[in-house]
Amino acid sequence: MDPVFRWRHFAPEVILLCVRWYCKYGISYRDLEEMMAERGIAVDHATLYRWVQRYAPELEKRTLWYQNRLSLSWRVDETYIKVCGQWKYLFRAIDKEGRTLDFYLSETRNAKAAKRFLAKALKRSKPYRPGKINTDKNPAYGEAIRELKKEGLLPTDCLHRQVKYLNNRLESDHGKLKRLIKPTLGFQTMRTAYATIKGFEVMRMFRKRQFDFWIDAIGGGTEASLVNRLFGVYA
Repeated sequence: MDPVFRWRHFAPEVILLCVRWYCKYGISYRDLEEMMAERGIAVDHATLYRWVQRYAPELEKRTLWYQNRLSLSWRVDETYIKVCGQWKYLFRAIDKEGRTLDFYLSETRNAKAAKRFLAKALKRSKPYRPGKINTDKNPAYGEAIRELKKEGLLPTDCLHRQVKYLNNRLESDHGKLKRLIKPTLGFQTMRTAYATIKGFEVMRMFRKRQFDFWIDAIGGGTEASLVNRLFGVYA
């Protein structure tokens, strides 16, 4: 058994099922508790919360290698997430086909945060570098991109565009993500917010068919089979 499931009182496949469903369908923990009860599995909503906090980030970590980040054209923007009654900023990047490239939750919306997010995305996308980055008119992005070019993290010939309609797909993607976030009724801390959002983002990638090659390659043919395989569950 994978060490991440040590001391758990439920089978790993049950835990992974609950984490996937919560992060995929935009339901509350109490709704999920009722759904599992109908299947003969008595698990408290507080336990479900702990599972998501523990295993959603782990799922995001274990899928990193399988995420195709080859993209020469990025769409970058941020959206608002309420944490402990205050608005925080979720920076996100997709390619021109709508596939998720990276995301980052920040306390602030300034050049420092934009640079931190872009540097994180660039580190993950190695050895690929974008030739174009499209953003809105927020001056923070221009400053961040100039600094990254000076530091050699971004090619000097990378074109920074500020064409609003090019980010329409990303704006639409924000809305779909927020429909998953809405049932949470707000997060209490940045840590719990980021942990949960990691699960939401990964399951959005599954919906966008970003893992289809690997799902077919392992022979199981389903999202569940790939997730279980990542955690060493072969039942």
